[in-house]
Amino acid sequence: MKRFNLAGICLALGALSLPQLSHAELSCTRGGLRQAVDLYLAAQTKGDISGLPLANGVGYWENAAPADIHTGFITKPMKIDHQHSIFDTATCQSFTEVIVTNKAAPYVFGTRLRVNHDKIAEIEILWTTTGYWLFNADSYLKHSSEENWGPIPKDKRASRDALVAAANAYLDAFLEKKTELVPWGHPCERLEGGAYTGKGLPSDSCSVGVPAGVNIVNRRFVVDEELGTVQVFCTFGAGGPRGGRGPADSHMFRVENGKLRYVHTLTHLLQASFRGNRPRGSR
Repeated sequence: MKRFNLAGICLALGALSLPQLSHAELSCTRGGLRQAVDLYLAAQTKGDISGLPLANGVGYWENAAPADIHTGFITKPMKIDHQHSIFDTATCQSFTEVIVTNKAAPYVFGTRLRVNHDKIAEIEILWTTTGYWLFNADSYLKHSSEENWGPIPKDKRASRDALVAAANAYLDAFLEKKTELVPWGHPCERLEGGAYTGKGLPSDSCSVGVPAGVNIVNRRFVVDEELGTVQVFCTFGAGGPRGGRGPADSHMFRVENGKLRYVHTLTHLLQASFRGNRPRGSR
Protein backbone atom coordinates (compact mmCIF):
# COMPACT_ATOMS: atom_id res chain seq x y z
CA MET A 1 0.00 0.00 0.00
CA LYS A 2 1.30 3.44 -0.91
CA ARG A 3 1.87 5.80 1.95
CA PHE A 4 0.64 9.36 1.51
CA ASN A 5 2.26 12.45 2.98
CA LEU A 6 -0.68 14.08 4.74
CA ALA A 7 1.25 17.31 5.42
CA GLY A 8 2.15 17.59 1.76
CA ILE A 9 -1.46 17.09 0.69
CA CYS A 10 -2.66 19.76 3.13
CA LEU A 11 -0.08 22.23 1.89
CA ALA A 12 -1.08 21.55 -1.71
CA LEU A 13 -4.76 22.03 -0.95
CA GLY A 14 -3.98 25.21 0.98
CA ALA A 15 -2.05 26.60 -1.95
CA LEU A 16 -4.98 25.89 -4.26
CA SER A 17 -7.35 27.72 -1.95
CA LEU A 18 -5.21 30.89 -1.82
CA PRO A 19 -5.97 33.66 -4.35
CA GLN A 20 -3.41 33.41 -7.13
CA LEU A 21 -2.09 36.74 -8.34
CA SER A 22 -1.85 36.85 -12.10
CA HIS A 23 -1.56 39.32 -14.92
CA ALA A 24 -5.21 38.64 -15.76
CA GLU A 25 -6.25 40.29 -12.50
CA LEU A 26 -5.17 43.72 -13.67
CA SER A 27 -8.24 45.87 -14.13
CA CYS A 28 -9.73 49.30 -13.43
CA THR A 29 -10.86 48.27 -9.95
CA ARG A 30 -8.87 49.35 -6.89
CA GLY A 31 -7.69 45.79 -6.47
CA GLY A 32 -6.70 45.49 -10.10
CA LEU A 33 -4.77 48.76 -10.04
CA ARG A 34 -3.11 47.80 -6.77
CA GLN A 35 -1.97 44.56 -8.42
CA ALA A 36 -0.41 46.59 -11.24
CA VAL A 37 1.41 48.76 -8.70
CA ASP A 38 2.65 45.70 -6.80
CA LEU A 39 4.05 44.22 -10.00
CA TYR A 40 5.68 47.53 -10.89
CA LEU A 41 7.29 47.93 -7.45
CA ALA A 42 8.67 44.39 -7.65
CA ALA A 43 10.10 45.18 -11.09
CA GLN A 44 11.60 48.48 -9.91
CA THR A 45 13.15 46.81 -6.88
CA LYS A 46 14.88 44.25 -9.09
CA GLY A 47 15.52 46.59 -12.00
CA ASP A 48 13.94 43.94 -14.22
CA ILE A 49 10.79 44.53 -16.30
CA SER A 50 10.49 40.96 -17.58
CA GLY A 51 7.71 40.20 -15.07
CA LEU A 52 5.53 43.13 -16.10
CA PRO A 53 2.43 42.48 -18.25
CA LEU A 54 3.19 45.24 -20.75
CA ALA A 55 0.85 46.10 -23.61
CA ASN A 56 2.17 46.07 -27.15
CA GLY A 57 3.52 49.54 -27.85
CA VAL A 58 3.59 50.45 -24.14
CA GLY A 59 4.26 54.14 -23.57
CA TYR A 60 7.19 55.03 -21.32
CA TRP A 61 8.22 58.53 -20.22
CA GLU A 62 10.74 60.01 -17.83
CA ASN A 63 10.50 63.59 -16.64
CA ALA A 64 7.86 64.46 -19.27
CA ALA A 65 9.91 63.11 -22.19
CA PRO A 66 9.73 59.78 -24.07
CA ALA A 67 12.41 57.32 -22.95
CA ASP A 68 13.59 53.76 -23.63
CA ILE A 69 11.92 51.35 -21.21
CA HIS A 70 14.73 48.82 -21.72
CA THR A 71 17.50 51.16 -20.52
CA GLY A 72 15.66 53.79 -18.47
CA PHE A 73 15.20 54.53 -14.79
CA ILE A 74 12.88 51.55 -14.39
CA THR A 75 15.87 49.23 -14.93
CA LYS A 76 17.70 50.62 -11.86
CA PRO A 77 17.51 48.12 -8.99
CA MET A 78 16.90 49.80 -5.63
CA LYS A 79 15.71 49.19 -2.08
CA ILE A 80 12.46 51.07 -1.52
CA ASP A 81 12.09 52.56 1.96
CA HIS A 82 8.60 54.00 1.62
CA GLN A 83 5.84 54.11 -0.97
CA HIS A 84 2.34 55.53 -1.10
CA SER A 85 -0.16 54.87 -3.90
CA ILE A 86 -3.45 56.33 -5.07
CA PHE A 87 -5.90 54.71 -7.49
CA ASP A 88 -8.09 56.37 -10.11
CA THR A 89 -10.69 53.83 -11.18
CA ALA A 90 -12.43 56.31 -13.50
CA THR A 91 -9.37 56.65 -15.77
CA CYS A 92 -7.71 53.31 -14.93
CA GLN A 93 -4.59 55.00 -13.55
CA SER A 94 -2.47 54.86 -10.43
CA PHE A 95 0.22 57.08 -8.97
CA THR A 96 2.90 55.93 -6.55
CA GLU A 97 5.27 58.14 -4.58
CA VAL A 98 8.50 56.27 -3.79
CA ILE A 99 11.36 57.14 -1.42
CA VAL A 100 14.83 55.56 -1.54
CA THR A 101 17.31 56.74 1.12
CA ASN A 102 20.34 54.76 -0.04
CA LYS A 103 23.26 57.14 0.63
CA ALA A 104 25.03 56.13 -2.58
CA ALA A 105 21.98 56.67 -4.78
CA PRO A 106 19.01 58.33 -3.01
CA TYR A 107 15.82 59.05 -4.94
CA VAL A 108 12.35 60.42 -4.46
CA PHE A 109 10.19 59.77 -7.49
CA GLY A 110 6.62 59.40 -8.66
CA THR A 111 5.29 56.78 -11.07
CA ARG A 112 2.01 56.89 -12.99
CA LEU A 113 0.61 53.69 -14.47
CA ARG A 114 -2.32 53.31 -16.84
CA VAL A 115 -3.91 49.90 -17.22
CA ASN A 116 -5.74 48.81 -20.37
CA HIS A 117 -7.79 45.69 -19.60
CA ASP A 118 -5.16 43.26 -18.25
CA LYS A 119 -2.00 45.05 -19.43
CA ILE A 120 0.04 48.05 -18.37
CA ALA A 121 -0.27 50.49 -21.28
CA GLU A 122 1.61 53.52 -19.89
CA ILE A 123 4.41 54.09 -17.39
CA GLU A 124 5.52 57.61 -16.54
CA ILE A 125 8.23 58.38 -13.98
CA LEU A 126 9.41 61.70 -12.59
CA TRP A 127 12.57 61.25 -10.53
CA THR A 128 14.69 63.52 -8.34
CA THR A 129 18.00 62.89 -6.64
CA THR A 130 20.97 64.67 -5.11
CA GLY A 131 21.46 68.13 -6.62
CA TYR A 132 17.84 68.55 -7.66
CA TRP A 133 15.40 71.15 -6.35
CA LEU A 134 15.47 71.14 -2.51
CA PHE A 135 16.22 67.40 -2.57
CA ASN A 136 16.54 65.57 0.75
CA ALA A 137 15.35 61.95 0.77
CA ASP A 138 15.79 61.51 4.54
CA SER A 139 13.63 64.55 5.24
CA TYR A 140 11.05 63.42 2.68
CA LEU A 141 10.84 60.03 4.38
CA LYS A 142 10.57 61.50 7.87
CA HIS A 143 7.72 63.84 7.10
CA SER A 144 5.84 61.55 4.70
CA SER A 145 5.76 58.73 7.22
CA GLU A 146 4.31 61.06 9.88
CA GLU A 147 1.37 62.24 7.75
CA ASN A 148 -2.06 60.64 7.45
CA TRP A 149 -3.03 59.95 3.83
CA GLY A 150 -5.56 57.26 4.77
CA PRO A 151 -9.18 56.91 3.62
CA ILE A 152 -11.59 59.81 4.09
CA PRO A 153 -14.94 58.91 5.73
CA LYS A 154 -17.56 58.41 3.01
CA ASP A 155 -19.75 61.27 4.19
CA LYS A 156 -16.81 63.70 4.11
CA ARG A 157 -15.27 62.85 0.74
CA ALA A 158 -14.84 65.55 -1.87
CA SER A 159 -16.04 64.85 -5.40
CA ARG A 160 -13.66 64.28 -8.28
CA ASP A 161 -14.47 67.72 -9.69
CA ALA A 162 -13.82 69.38 -6.32
CA LEU A 163 -10.43 67.69 -5.97
CA VAL A 164 -9.37 68.74 -9.46
CA ALA A 165 -10.63 72.27 -8.82
CA ALA A 166 -8.55 72.53 -5.62
CA ALA A 167 -5.42 71.40 -7.47
CA ASN A 168 -6.05 73.81 -10.34
CA ALA A 169 -6.66 76.72 -7.97
CA TYR A 170 -3.30 76.10 -6.29
CA LEU A 171 -1.40 75.77 -9.58
CA ASP A 172 -3.21 78.74 -11.12
CA ALA A 173 -2.02 80.93 -8.24
CA PHE A 174 1.56 80.69 -9.54
CA LEU A 175 0.70 82.74 -12.63
CA GLU A 176 -1.18 85.78 -11.28
CA LYS A 177 -0.70 85.13 -7.55
CA LYS A 178 -4.45 85.03 -6.90
CA THR A 179 -3.92 83.07 -3.71
CA GLU A 180 -7.29 84.10 -2.28
CA LEU A 181 -8.95 81.59 -4.65
CA VAL A 182 -7.04 78.62 -3.20
CA PRO A 183 -8.88 76.53 -0.56
CA TRP A 184 -6.12 76.85 2.04
CA GLY A 185 -6.47 74.67 5.08
CA HIS A 186 -5.06 75.27 8.56
CA PRO A 187 -3.02 73.43 9.41
CA CYS A 188 -1.54 72.60 6.00
CA GLU A 189 1.96 71.26 5.41
CA ARG A 190 3.89 71.36 2.15
CA LEU A 191 6.75 68.96 1.47
CA GLU A 192 8.84 70.22 -1.44
CA GLY A 193 11.78 68.06 -2.45
CA GLY A 194 12.55 67.63 1.24
CA ALA A 195 11.88 71.13 2.57
CA TYR A 196 8.91 71.20 4.97
CA THR A 197 6.71 74.15 5.87
CA GLY A 198 5.08 72.54 8.91
CA LYS A 199 6.04 73.30 12.50
CA GLY A 200 3.38 71.25 14.21
CA LEU A 201 1.18 74.28 14.83
CA PRO A 202 -2.54 74.77 14.08
CA SER A 203 -1.53 77.84 12.05
CA ASP A 204 0.78 75.90 9.69
CA SER A 205 0.15 77.05 6.13
CA CYS A 206 0.97 75.90 2.59
CA SER A 207 0.57 79.42 1.23
CA VAL A 208 4.14 80.53 1.90
CA GLY A 209 6.56 80.89 -0.98
CA VAL A 210 4.09 80.98 -3.88
CA PRO A 211 5.72 83.10 -6.62
CA ALA A 212 4.03 84.96 -9.45
CA GLY A 213 4.60 84.84 -13.20
CA VAL A 214 5.03 81.06 -13.50
CA ASN A 215 2.65 79.38 -15.93
CA ILE A 216 2.16 75.75 -14.85
CA VAL A 217 0.93 73.84 -17.90
CA ASN A 218 0.56 70.36 -19.43
CA ARG A 219 -1.50 69.21 -16.44
CA ARG A 220 -2.54 65.55 -16.16
CA PHE A 221 -4.54 64.31 -13.19
CA VAL A 222 -4.82 61.13 -11.17
CA VAL A 223 -7.73 61.37 -8.70
CA ASP A 224 -8.60 59.15 -5.73
CA GLU A 225 -11.79 60.28 -3.98
CA GLU A 226 -11.46 57.58 -1.31
CA LEU A 227 -8.11 59.01 -0.18
CA GLY A 228 -9.07 62.63 -0.81
CA THR A 229 -6.06 62.93 -3.09
CA VAL A 230 -5.32 64.38 -6.52
CA GLN A 231 -1.92 64.19 -8.21
CA VAL A 232 -0.85 66.36 -11.12
CA PHE A 233 2.00 65.87 -13.57
CA CYS A 234 2.80 69.23 -15.17
CA THR A 235 5.60 71.50 -16.37
CA PHE A 236 6.74 74.88 -15.09
CA GLY A 237 6.31 76.71 -18.38
CA ALA A 238 5.36 75.63 -21.89
CA GLY A 239 8.64 76.46 -23.61
CA GLY A 240 9.17 79.17 -26.18
CA PRO A 241 9.60 79.92 -29.90
CA ARG A 242 13.01 78.26 -29.87
CA GLY A 243 11.64 75.07 -28.38
CA GLY A 244 12.24 73.51 -25.01
CA ARG A 245 9.88 73.38 -22.07
CA GLY A 246 9.78 74.06 -18.38
CA PRO A 247 10.98 71.56 -15.77
CA ALA A 248 8.84 68.49 -15.21
CA ASP A 249 6.92 68.61 -11.95
CA SER A 250 4.58 66.57 -9.76
CA HIS A 251 2.15 68.04 -7.23
CA MET A 252 0.09 65.77 -4.98
CA PHE A 253 -2.68 67.25 -2.81
CA ARG A 254 -4.62 65.87 0.14
CA VAL A 255 -7.98 67.58 0.67
CA GLU A 256 -9.89 67.32 3.95
CA ASN A 257 -13.23 69.05 4.58
CA GLY A 258 -12.83 70.90 1.30
CA LYS A 259 -9.45 72.40 2.30
CA LEU A 260 -5.83 71.58 1.47
CA ARG A 261 -4.20 69.50 4.19
CA TYR A 262 -0.96 68.27 2.60
CA VAL A 263 0.95 69.21 -0.55
CA HIS A 264 3.83 67.12 -1.89
CA THR A 265 5.94 68.44 -4.74
CA LEU A 266 8.77 66.99 -6.83
CA THR A 267 10.54 69.02 -9.51
CA HIS A 268 13.04 67.62 -11.99
CA LEU A 269 15.20 70.74 -11.89
CA LEU A 270 18.84 70.91 -10.95
CA GLN A 271 19.36 73.31 -8.06
CA ALA A 272 22.18 74.95 -10.04
CA SER A 273 19.73 75.75 -12.87
CA PHE A 274 17.53 77.94 -10.68
CA ARG A 275 17.79 81.63 -11.54
CA GLY A 276 16.10 84.54 -9.79
CA ASN A 277 12.50 84.02 -8.74
CA ARG A 278 11.58 81.38 -11.30
CA PRO A 279 13.02 78.18 -12.75
CA ARG A 280 15.05 78.56 -15.91
CA GLY A 281 12.95 77.67 -18.95
CA SER A 282 9.66 78.56 -17.26
CA ARG A 283 8.96 81.39 -19.62
